[in-house]
Amino acid sequence: MAIPDQLPCEAILESIADGVFTVDLDWNVTSFNQAATRITGVPHDEALGQKCWEVFHSSLCDGACALKACMKGAPPIGCKSIFIVRPDGEKIPVSISAAALYDAQGNLIGGVETFRDLSEIQRLRREVERSHTFEDIVGKSPALEKIFGILPQVARSNATALILGDSGTGKELFARALHNLSERAKGPFVTVNCGALPETLLESELFGYKAGAFTDAKRDKPGRFHQARGGTIFLDEIGDMPMALQVKLLRVLQDKTYEPLGSIRSETSNARVVAATNHDLATLVAEGRFRQDLFYRLNVVQLNLPSLRERREDLPLLVNHCLRRLNAMQGKDLGGVSEDVMALLMRHDFPGNVRELENILEFAAILCPSGFIQVEHLPEQLQPQGPPARNPAAQDYPMTLDEAKCRAVLAALTRNHGKRMATCRELDISKDTLRRLLARCEESGS
Repeated sequence: MAIPDQLPCEAILESIADGVFTVDLDWNVTSFNQAATRITGVPHDEALGQKCWEVFHSSLCDGACALKACMKGAPPIGCKSIFIVRPDGEKIPVSISAAALYDAQGNLIGGVETFRDLSEIQRLRREVERSHTFEDIVGKSPALEKIFGILPQVARSNATALILGDSGTGKELFARALHNLSERAKGPFVTVNCGALPETLLESELFGYKAGAFTDAKRDKPGRFHQARGGTIFLDEIGDMPMALQVKLLRVLQDKTYEPLGSIRSETSNARVVAATNHDLATLVAEGRFRQDLFYRLNVVQLNLPSLRERREDLPLLVNHCLRRLNAMQGKDLGGVSEDVMALLMRHDFPGNVRELENILEFAAILCPSGFIQVEHLPEQLQPQGPPARNPAAQDYPMTLDEAKCRAVLAALTRNHGKRMATCRELDISKDTLRRLLARCEESGS
């Protein structure tokens, strides 16, 4: 069977499921396949001859055009997530790739852009997020699913609960979930930060005071335990509570009674106590900084919240959840984050956990009011480092493929401070592949 020297380009373009269009040096559309018509809603005949921005109304057409960058010498751009706007006003999320076009003599003659409709993917992502949201807590990781499994039973009991986890893991969200799922849901949910107030103020905040208890006490003031009757009191940062107040809290847990400042009569409280801390209370007990008997009273039910780096599979869900909330609260029109941004977030250690992620996205939303968040919108500390300064002493000679691989692997290993798993994630290779590449580097002396 004879094979033709050149396949008809038009037939190839029309067989592709992705949208494809090309432009000349004046940005006039020179080809527009059927998939491009289907995705954009612009007929083929109307698109031809028009300026590309008149057809392909995208979130990049206001100055950050990927096609323009390629035609000015930038390398081909792949998988950049943006929005396009159809003639009927509907916004369609797409992933684009762009490259410059050259003739046989190497002269620039235009550019080509392909784009894939992400609408169905976006819909599926929303469905997945809804199926993995529990009382406004988003996640599907095994560590979180285990907590979700016992949360309703813990909520239905009146037992004191202790929530442990690093700062920013969402301890108050879990405390509210315990309250909302309990029979006390119609009662008050009262929060007290035990580390934010000095001892005297914290005591009056918790237990209240009577008129005349001190100079400015003109009238009685009920405390938080009084306000939380019939509901839940959440004692955040319990590890920072002064020792003197620990004794009084112990009495509340044991006898359900307390005395407001300046009072000679005890009052009762039926509030359920949920406490939280990012400290290791067992260590504080051993150091004599936290009462052992209070620790045992608080530690009836213990929930250990995983850090974000321990549940990286939840990052895409959390990102979408945070962006939808930003859209609602701040009137934004953010459709998501680009693949490059998601890759950076997946490699980040998140010492501040979910709270840090929320801050990163809020910062990015300031620079990106609509469309997809790109790498340039991220805070500076998350921006990828530029190429290292050229070493004048380094030999400038053509490298073999193995030498290029060695340099790439060693550079990635340096960027990740010698951490091999982080290097594997960045290069998208297995541990065995990394080990073989490093062995070759040692053998070659690279």
